[in-house]
Amino acid sequence: MGTLTYDSKLQVSFDDRVLAHLQAVIWSKLRRGEHFAFTWTEASRGAFGRTSIWLSPGIPVAFEYFGSRAPRLNPAWIQVLTKSANSAAGLTILPEPPDPGVRTS
Repeated sequence: MGTLTYDSKLQVSFDDRVLAHLQAVIWSKLRRGEHFAFTWTEASRGAFGRTSIWLSPGIPVAFEYFGSRAPRLNPAWIQVLTKSANSAAGLTILPEPPDPGVRTS
């Protein structure tokens, strides 16, 4: 499990694979000077909670990974997450679609 740290105060754990894809989308938008919402759900004490933050180029965001190897990025998933980030609702974690670069047969 990796960690996303927002504004040096909020730390949230995500699977390294999910975090790598979030990093690609978040950095892409922040590089362009874009502001956007990011919402996720997480299990906490047996109940599911929802958290939203406003991401802005002026607020520090850090990504720390548990594993030493970077996961292979799925361009189809980055595209789906980017579309989500560009929506009025903002970035949400959506299921990973099949990777067009990986053969399954």
